[in-house]
Amino acid sequence: MAREVVRKIKLQIEAGKATPAPPVGTVLGPAGVNLQEFCVKYNDATREFMGDIVPVEISVYDDRTFEFVIKTSPVSFLLKKAAKISKGSKKSPELSGTITREQLKEIAEKKLPDLNAYGVEEAMRIVEGTARNMGIKIED
Repeated sequence: MAREVVRKIKLQIEAGKATPAPPVGTVLGPAGVNLQEFCVKYNDATREFMGDIVPVEISVYDDRTFEFVIKTSPVSFLLKKAAKISKGSKKSPELSGTITREQLKEIAEKKLPDLNAYGVEEAMRIVEGTARNMGIKIED
């Protein structure tokens, strides 16, 4: 008999630092997921991304087992990391940092599987729009 997905949960957790405490515990506990088992599996799977925010999509089945898929870090996080800033500007014309075209291309290539784009050029335009909204200037 096939297992039925009861719930799908999306979280953004720092890589390698998942603990049964909030926010993980407050979201997964009511779903009946073994918190310690999830934390161990997630931390092992994200060990290579230490320090990054890594989104995860968790499928909880009717027998309380789970599977999860790790996504790539959010574009805004990758842009802040590349520009070496703590946060984007609050007002659009205000400049908060700069990145190079090469850094923009690296971010677009990394995010390509999760973006609604067919190629790197389209992905670069999506990432460039996010950068512009955050007040990050792209230098040639």
